[in-house]
Amino acid sequence: MKKILVPCDFSEPAIQAFRFALDMAAQSKATVHLFHVAEFPIISDPAVMPVINLEEDLFKNILANSAKEFAAITSQYSQEGVTVITETEFGTPARTILDYILNQSIDMVVMGSHGASGLREMLIGSNAEKIVRGSTIPVLVLKNYKKGPIKNIVFPNTFETDHQEDLVMKIKELQNFFQAKLHLVWINTPVNFVSDSVTMGRLHDFAKRYMLKDYTVNVFNNISEEGGIIKFTKSINGDMIAMGTHGRQGIKHLLIGSIAEDVVNHTDSLIWTYALKDELVH
Repeated sequence: MKKILVPCDFSEPAIQAFRFALDMAAQSKATVHLFHVAEFPIISDPAVMPVINLEEDLFKNILANSAKEFAAITSQYSQEGVTVITETEFGTPARTILDYILNQSIDMVVMGSHGASGLREMLIGSNAEKIVRGSTIPVLVLKNYKKGPIKNIVFPNTFETDHQEDLVMKIKELQNFFQAKLHLVWINTPVNFVSDSVTMGRLHDFAKRYMLKDYTVNVFNNISEEGGIIKFTKSINGDMIAMGTHGRQGIKHLLIGSIAEDVVNHTDSLIWTYALKDELVH
């Protein structure tokens, strides 16, 4: 892991994400890219003043304010030995961030989130959700900075077969990076209920197949998968939830949704996600 991207809107969650990314970079000797996306206002009324002059002034002011904010954040939180690159671009936040990931060959995204709920979630979701859905690399979402070791990583298992190997390899790398214990869990719900004996056997087979180390296998009952993941994580004092996600868009996303995205929006735990390759949004 050589390049960590932190999308930054200068909010408190973004600053918390930057602090966590610095800790990771100090351990992995990575460079942190602190990246701000400004949505440039288009003013086309010549009665106000010449459009080009107004837009140039706005452009300069936004860049100057962004540089000032970057300076304040980096002077307060930067760590010795960690290189931080700051950059501002104009565009739509989610799309511009996804393009930056590809153009700069970023290895991981660490981003803060306010979460989303109610009508706002149904209509537009959160930028974090859009990045989770569209990123080609792992995305770690957090709402609060947590100093200290990551000891317990929860891995909700769906027993899907497509591209599971790629996901598990990424999670094993994550576990190794933090030197954490991995907790495999199947969430039993009324809709997808499977007897414990069958599920435990499948979980043990899964762990053996992928040669997992330092892990536990668990079955947890709850009315919903999302709620079960969150409650199980709390029950074991989990520090992080690691999940595969399916990129979906439009009506398909509205009707089916994604458990990973729901968890991102509704928990304060650290969430690590990795999009399965055949499901990425293009």
